[in-house]
Amino acid sequence: MPDENPARATAREAITLLTGAAAFTEHRPPPRPLPPDGPLGWAGYDAARERASARTGEEESVVYGTGVVGDRACVLLSFEFGFLGGSLGRQTGDRLAAAYELARTRRLPLVALVATGGSRMQEGMVALTQLQRVAAASTRLRAAGLPQIAVVRDPTTGGGWATVGAGADVVLALPGAQVGFAGSRVRPPDADPYAYSAEGQFAAGQVDAVVPADELTATVTQWLRALGPHEDLPAAPVPRALSAAGAGRGSEAGTPSAAPLPETGREAVARARDPRRPRAEAYLADCLELRLPLHGDRSGATDPGLLCGFGLRADGRPVAYVAQCGTPTRPAGYRAAARTIRLADRLGVPVLTLVDTPGAANDAEAERAGAGAAIADTFAAIAAARVPVTTLVIGEGGSGGALALAAPDNTHVTVDSYFSVIAPELAAAILKRPPSQTGATADQLRLRPQDLVDLGIARSIVR
Repeated sequence: MPDENPARATAREAITLLTGAAAFTEHRPPPRPLPPDGPLGWAGYDAARERASARTGEEESVVYGTGVVGDRACVLLSFEFGFLGGSLGRQTGDRLAAAYELARTRRLPLVALVATGGSRMQEGMVALTQLQRVAAASTRLRAAGLPQIAVVRDPTTGGGWATVGAGADVVLALPGAQVGFAGSRVRPPDADPYAYSAEGQFAAGQVDAVVPADELTATVTQWLRALGPHEDLPAAPVPRALSAAGAGRGSEAGTPSAAPLPETGREAVARARDPRRPRAEAYLADCLELRLPLHGDRSGATDPGLLCGFGLRADGRPVAYVAQCGTPTRPAGYRAAARTIRLADRLGVPVLTLVDTPGAANDAEAERAGAGAAIADTFAAIAAARVPVTTLVIGEGGSGGALALAAPDNTHVTVDSYFSVIAPELAAAILKRPPSQTGATADQLRLRPQDLVDLGIARSIVR
C-alpha cells in the first residue's frame, strides 16, 4: 500500500489491504444535505468539509459497500481519518446505519476498519447521538444472527471505539495503533500511553488479537469462515480420550487412550491430578484444524488458565470452544466463557467445553473481582444456549467451578477424570475426619468416571 504505516492507511487503502484485487462495490445512502455550516451553524464548518474533501477525495469520513475478503463475501465499512479526523457527524451516521442495514438485508457479515477521533464537535449533540444510531443498527444486525468484526487502526478513540470498535463480536488491532475511549488531547497528562495502545488493550482483555498487516487478510478470512453465517450445524463431536503418550507439551495431538478405569476414588483423583496426563491444549489440537482465540473478559482482565475461541474442524465446520487448563478458574475466565457461549449461540455454532479445574479461584482478589457473579453468568449462558453444548471432563471436576461449564445431559468423562461436589481432602476436613480418611471419603463421594455414569451425571466414558 502507498502508506508506509498500514495502521495510518486511507479508508480505501485499508479496504484494499483486505480485499486485494477482489472487487469492492461502494454504496451510498440517499442524500440528506446539512443546513449551511451544519446543524449548529458553526462558522467555517462548510469550508472545513470542503478542504477535507479536496484533500482526501471523500465526501464523508466513512466509505462502505460490499466486497470479498479471501473467499468470503461481506459488507465492509472503512473510516477516512483524513476527513476531519474520521469523526462522526450526522451524514457519517447515515452511512454507518446504512452499512449495518446492508449487511442485515444481504445476510452478510460486517467488517469495520475503524480509524476515528470520536464525535464531530461542529455538529454538537447531533453528532454525539449518532452513537445511539450505530448501537441500534448493531443490535439489529446481532439479532439477525450475523457476525461483526472490527479491525482497529491508528487512532481509534472516542465514541467510534465505544460503538463500532469495542462493540464488535471480534476485535482485531493493527500493531502500534492508538486505541482507547480517551483521545490523546483529553486524557490525563500523566496517563500511561501503553494503556491506550493496541498492545495495552490486548493485555487488558479488550482486544482479541494484534495482527500484523501482512497477516490481516488471512486472519479476517478465517474468522469469517468460523463465524458464518451458518445453517443447521451438527453438535460438536465428543473428542476421543487421549493417552499421555504424544500429548505432552508442544505436541500437536495425542494418541487414543486405552487406560483402564480407576478402581478407587483415591486412584481417580490421583490420575486426574497426574501432571503427565493430556491437557486441554492436546485435546484442542487433536480435534481442531484451526483455532481462533477470543481474548479477555471485556472488563479489563484475562485468565490464562481458560482457553476460549472458535475453531475449524478438518471438514471445515466451526466449533466454539471453552477449555479449562487445570488451574483454578478466575472470574475473568468465567466472563470470557460466558461471552464465547453467548456469541456461539447467537451465530448458531455448536460449543465444546473441556472441564479441568480443581475449582474456582477462591482468593480475596477473586472475590473482589466478582467470582460468584461470574460463575452465575456462566451457568446462565449454558442454560440459555439454544445450540448444542458438548462437555468432556478431561481431568479434575472440582465443584461448582467445574459444573458451571458442564452441559446438562450432554457431559462425558475420560478415564483420567473425576467430578465431585468437593475435593475429598476438603470434605474430610469439613467432616472433621483425619487425613488418613481422605481415601475412604473419596470413595463415599462416588466421583469416579463409572460412578458418574451410574449416577446419571455423565452420559458416557470416553476411551
